[in-house]
Amino acid sequence: MAEMIRVLLVDDHQVVRRGLRTFLEVQDDIEVVGEASDGAEGVARAEELRPDVVLMDVKMPGTDGIEALRRLRDLGNPARVLIVTSFTEQRTVVPALRAGAKGYVYKDIDPDALAGAIRSVHAGHVLLQPEVAGALLSQDEHGSGGGTGRGSGLTEREREVLGLIADGRSNREIARALVLSEKTVKTHVSNILMKLDLADRTQAALWAVRHGMAE
Repeated sequence: MAEMIRVLLVDDHQVVRRGLRTFLEVQDDIEVVGEASDGAEGVARAEELRPDVVLMDVKMPGTDGIEALRRLRDLGNPARVLIVTSFTEQRTVVPALRAGAKGYVYKDIDPDALAGAIRSVHAGHVLLQPEVAGALLSQDEHGSGGGTGRGSGLTEREREVLGLIADGRSNREIARALVLSEKTVKTHVSNILMKLDLADRTQAALWAVRHGMAE
């Protein structure tokens, strides 16, 4: 049997939560373990239930999704957060990803694609819809990564690894694609983060998108 992915729904609209639950409950490998109507409740429920993946809205009354992301990060909660929102502004996308979101999709996403997104994020991939990646290409602000000049310090192999990170590949998949050991890939990832002055592979994926290194 496939491993069950435990999901927490965080959205201030009950009808949205109900719709998500109705669809996800028919998936053989996804279990909805709880719901929350705002960010503060979402953090509390995530700490209580320890889900694998949190589907998080951004704009909610009280504690919004971005602040909830920061709190989960500070608490060291291992849940991987997938933003599911109707807001497309760069001022929303970028802070959410910096705060630790592992993916960002819009609420009009096809249901089957959403299930795939949950599985992808759970597997350790960084997931951005094409529209989100396109929006990031046009934004000038990035708090922890410099201009294109930083990329010149990467080796050819590191650039290959970075491109695969931007493609959403896990370390295991990168190792297979480049015929390397996972340990070697981890070393390359660490070197990339250090050279580009980035905090994690999500920021590395964003950097690669911004600088034309993603397919």
